[in-house]
Amino acid sequence: MQKITIMLIVLCTSVLTLSAQKTKKEVLKSLDQKSETYGEISQEIWNLAEMGYQEVKSSALLQKTLEEAGFTIETGVAGIPTAFIAEYGSGSPIVAIMGEYDALPGLSQEAVAEKKSAGGAAGHACGHHLFGTASTAAAIATKDWMVANNKQGTIRFYGTPAEEGGSGKVYMVRAGLFDDVDIALHWHPGAQNASNAGAALANKSAKFRFHGFSAHAAAAPEQGRSALDGVEAMNMMVNMMREHVPSDARIHYVITSGGKAPNVVPDFAEVYYYARHAKRDVVIDIFDRIVKAAEGAALGTGTTMDYEMIGGTHELLPNLTLQKVMFDNLTEVGGFDYTPEEREFADKIAKSLGKDQADISVAQNIQPYKTEAKPGGSTDVGDVSFTVPTVGMSAATWVPGTPAHSWQAVAAGGTSIGKKGMMVAAKTLTLTAIDIFSDKKLVDAAKAEFQEKRGADFKYIPLLGDREPALDYRK
Repeated sequence: MQKITIMLIVLCTSVLTLSAQKTKKEVLKSLDQKSETYGEISQEIWNLAEMGYQEVKSSALLQKTLEEAGFTIETGVAGIPTAFIAEYGSGSPIVAIMGEYDALPGLSQEAVAEKKSAGGAAGHACGHHLFGTASTAAAIATKDWMVANNKQGTIRFYGTPAEEGGSGKVYMVRAGLFDDVDIALHWHPGAQNASNAGAALANKSAKFRFHGFSAHAAAAPEQGRSALDGVEAMNMMVNMMREHVPSDARIHYVITSGGKAPNVVPDFAEVYYYARHAKRDVVIDIFDRIVKAAEGAALGTGTTMDYEMIGGTHELLPNLTLQKVMFDNLTEVGGFDYTPEEREFADKIAKSLGKDQADISVAQNIQPYKTEAKPGGSTDVGDVSFTVPTVGMSAATWVPGTPAHSWQAVAAGGTSIGKKGMMVAAKTLTLTAIDIFSDKKLVDAAKAEFQEKRGADFKYIPLLGDREPALDYRK
């Protein structure tokens, strides 16, 4: 009898909680009440700092959180063990919210205002621990609103691993996992609150591996053929090629293996390349020329060469119909204030960036709306945006002025500053999802713009080809 009573109390509490989330104001209040819980989840993922395709525990934590909220979970999608889809509801519209959770190598710091290694191999220098958690919070809050209002439709959370160079979403797009989605939502940690038309560079990346013959570098160098010579010859030719590519193209490389000892001719060497541009056709052309340079380098140094595609992403296709809606919701949510302790931390971070103090007003306010943007980095969200109307935003999870992929970003992401910005994103995504479920005309308008911008003859071709997911690219 006692067990039945307890179950009835829990059931009644759940019903009351859901019934109290019928309006946007009530939904926002509910998210505020759960901010500490989501802060703890993000902190656990921050501590884990798992790199691309290695996010086993981070992925499992988000899956558990969503499953406990009533979502059904499909794991290991698109041949990726750490990718998953969580779903609630049925029918149209189908709204997707994307969440990332991979960390970057070589940036394992502590949540302090000085560069200090925590002794690990990776760190959340792009704030994906906040990204995945806020998107999870938004998916759950949207689901609760749907239940409270008896709304028809499907809310999906897409657990998307290895955004940092691993192109996780590309494999998911290629597998058709977004084909039936009506609208896709995402966000990203940053140094300001903004919801402008996004832009990103298309990208192709690969590891070029040269194979030669070892020999004693002093006693018998004529018997050796240096794989490192192949890498360096390739790099020299690509660097000369920079003069003859569009000025806004980007080519980066890092030598990941160059031999073990100076007195041994290296029989193996590897270099990891990125090619980027705002148009994917230009990227394809540049990458093909890089391959030719690698082939020539091998021929000239008496070595052999093979390469492995690692990633490939489309540019970002903006959708202004959705973007204005998300901006209006971000404006309604607003920014947040710093406590005295957070201000002290922020000023120390600002000094490490060569500034006298942090401009806190950037976190308190929303950036003006813009319909155009200059692309900087790349994201596999680009491929999603060419498959389904997609909209995103950024939240001030870092101290204003902080660059991405820095120890300062890692540090702020592990503090209350990061968690406050995370909840700004969670609220904005939720309100935008509610608008989409509430207004069929909005969905129709977004799709019409999407079709017009993408073009009637568009055919999706993944830039990474037909390779299997590069699950070991961080090893």
